[in-house]
Amino acid sequence: MNHSPAPALPRLLLVEDDPVNAAFLAGASAALPAEVVQAGSLVEAEAACRDADFDLFLFDANLPDGRGEDLLRSLRGAGIGTVALAHTADVDDALHTRLLAAGFVAVLRKPLPVATLHAALRRWLPAAETARPCWDDAAALAALGGQAAHVQALRGMFLDELPAQRGRIALAVADGDAATIRAELHKLVASCGFVGAARLGDAVQAMRAAPLDAEALRALDAAVAELLPG
Repeated sequence: MNHSPAPALPRLLLVEDDPVNAAFLAGASAALPAEVVQAGSLVEAEAACRDADFDLFLFDANLPDGRGEDLLRSLRGAGIGTVALAHTADVDDALHTRLLAAGFVAVLRKPLPVATLHAALRRWLPAAETARPCWDDAAALAALGGQAAHVQALRGMFLDELPAQRGRIALAVADGDAATIRAELHKLVASCGFVGAARLGDAVQAMRAAPLDAEALRALDAAVAELLPG
C-alpha cells in the first residue's frame, strides 16, 4: 500500500437553489474529480468565499435572493478573480449575452449531460484529470481503524464482487430501471468508501445523480476497468 497523502482536489463553488439540480451538478462535478462546496443563495455563496478560496465558480443565473451576475460582480468588487461559469435553463439569448458581459467565461444550458458538464469543467480545471488516485490508502485506513491487513482483505473481497455488481448495473441500465441502478450504486459507493476506491467512488456518485446517463455509465466502466486485472 502507498501511504502517501492523496493530492489535493481542485475546489469548485456550486451555487444552485434547486435540490434536484444541485444534487446532479454536485455529484457529476465531484466525479471529475473535484471538491464541491454548495451554496443555495447569494448570501451563502458570499459567506463561502469569505471562508475559503476556490479554483472555479459554477453559478445559477437566477437565485432566491438575486442573480448570478450580481453575485459575480460583488465578488469581483471584493477582489476575487476566480474563473466563473454560469448555468441556466433559460433559452433567452439576451440573458446569455448579459451573463457573458458580466464576466462569466461560458454559459451552460440546463438540462445538460454529464459529458457536457465535464468538458466545461476540464477546460478550466485541467489538474482534475489526475488529481484522484485509483486507491486512496489514507481514506481506507481511516475507515478501518488503521489496520492495513483489514484493508487488503476487504479490497480482495471488493474486487471479487465488483464484476457481478457491474453486471447488475448494466442489466438495469438496459432495462431503464433507475430504481435498481440507484440501489446497486448505493451499495457500491459504501464499499468504495471502506476500501478507498477513490476514482470509482467518484464515478458512482456521478451516476447516482444521473442513473440513465450514457456518459456516466462509461465513466463508471472506465473506473471499474482501472481496478480489475486485464
